Amino acid sequence: ATPEATRRVLDHEIPGIPEAIRAEGLAKVPTAALSRGLAGVASRTLIVNLPGSTGGVRDGLAVLGRLL
Repeated sequence: ATPEATRRVLDHEIPGIPEAIRAEGLAKVPTAALSRGLAGVASRTLIVNLPGSTGGVRDGLAVLGRLL
């Protein structure tokens, strides 16, 4: 229910961020395609739901590092 809870507080979504995180994960783990990641802005704050595994978090932060 994390994406649903996050969606309720977002002013707008940024779909490209979770797409990029999924693409990074797919190169290593096929089940990354099942990720329900979500990203967006609430007020002036960027909110990103990262995958639940430590490897997924590592990959997600690497993607964010390149984007930001």
